[in-house]
Amino acid sequence: MELKKINWNEVPTEQVTSSMTRKMVYGEKVMVTKLTFKDGFEVPLHQHENEQISEVISGTIRFWFGPNKEQEMDIHAGESVVIPGNLPHAALMIGDVVAMDTFSPPRQDWIDGTDDYLKK
Repeated sequence: MELKKINWNEVPTEQVTSSMTRKMVYGEKVMVTKLTFKDGFEVPLHQHENEQISEVISGTIRFWFGPNKEQEMDIHAGESVVIPGNLPHAALMIGDVVAMDTFSPPRQDWIDGTDDYLKK
């Protein structure tokens, strides 16, 4: 196995929508993503098998959890939340946001570009 050093400045940036970009680094069992969002960007209610850790670097992400968005939580710069696999969640960006999301296993829909729920 060849190990390589990764520089985030050299990882390709994907323009997901006019208000969202992402960079992805992943191995066999884990994926780390660096995301930027413009103020007001909404992630619709969705769920996935992958466990997710969202860390906010700047700005605030308002999350809703549960099939009927029963629980609301604001995650501010310097804070994180662990989202169990298969838990429905949605999000709203408050201010311009930079975040790091970690997934296990890697999000195959992000790798192959079938994540249409984000691109609407």
